[in-house]
Amino acid sequence: MDMPLSIHKDAFRAAEATHCAEDQGKFWEMHDRLFANQRAIEPLKGHAEALGLDVVAFESCMSSGKHAEAVRKDTAQAEKAGVTGTPSFVLGRTESGDPAKVRGISFIRGARQFADFKAEIDKALGELGK
Repeated sequence: MDMPLSIHKDAFRAAEATHCAEDQGKFWEMHDRLFANQRAIEPLKGHAEALGLDVVAFESCMSSGKHAEAVRKDTAQAEKAGVTGTPSFVLGRTESGDPAKVRGISFIRGARQFADFKAEIDKALGELGK
């Protein structure tokens, strides 16, 4: 999910840029490039060129705001779940009657070690009797 932090002036546009790149099959490439160049997000056109994107299509996507609402929706949903920063993780399970619904079991905040995730997963599995 997208959670552009307000402390970074270009975060929202960077989130949109990843989705405009996704339209051309390069979401993760753009994500990784922008993450590695956080102090030089703008101009986005340069990143699009470096990734071999159709720059005209990319810029058209960016100027249209095509993905802005989806980024806002993700952010609102994350905030509703209590996310205040990144990275944040929700460990959950699907509801047996409706696999499209997920019930949160635990919330993991911050960059954590594998052992922390394993402990939360093992705890959740234990509660399920697995």
